[in-house]
Amino acid sequence: MLLTGYTKTFSLPSCMPGSTSLHCVADLNEDISEVLPFINATIGGYAYVKEPPSVSFKMYGKLLTVHARQICVNALKDEEEGENILKWLMKEINDAWENRKTIEPKYEDPPKPTMVQVLKLLPKTNCKECGLPTCMLFATRVMEGLKGADDCPPLTSDQKEAFKQFLSGFVFDV
Repeated sequence: MLLTGYTKTFSLPSCMPGSTSLHCVADLNEDISEVLPFINATIGGYAYVKEPPSVSFKMYGKLLTVHARQICVNALKDEEEGENILKWLMKEINDAWENRKTIEPKYEDPPKPTMVQVLKLLPKTNCKECGLPTCMLFATRVMEGLKGADDCPPLTSDQKEAFKQFLSGFVFDV
C-alpha cells in the first residue's frame, strides 16, 4: 500500500460568488509521485505534467487532479460525493502501485484534436443550428469532447461519417 490516508478540506469556489458546488483539496499522507504515470495509464488521464508531477482526469463533469502530495476535485454537489471520489482514487492509486510491474507507465497526454483540424471538417457558416453562435465555439466544444459530428445539422451523412472517423483517433474524458 502506497497511500495510507489524507486530510480533506471542502470550500466554495471564491472565483464564483453564489456557486453552490464545492471544491475539495485532500492533503496526502505520502508522496505518491512515483505512481502518477501508472494511474495515468490505468485510469486514462486527460493531462499529464512531468514537473512538478501531476495527472488530471475529466470524469462525471468534474476535474480531478492528482499531485505528488495532494488531490483536488472541483464541482462537487456535496461532501459525500467528494469523499466517495477520494476513496475511489485512493483505491485506484494503491491498486496501480501494487500492480505497477504489469502496467506500462504513461508519461504523456492522450492525443487531442486541434482547432484547425476540427474547423476543416465543419461548414464554417455560423448557422447556429447546433445551438451555438459560431462554428469556432462548436469546434471548441468538440475539442472538449462535449460535441460531435451528429451535433452539426448541416453536415451530410458522408461528412458526419468522415468527422466521426477523425474523432475516433482521440480520447475524450467527459
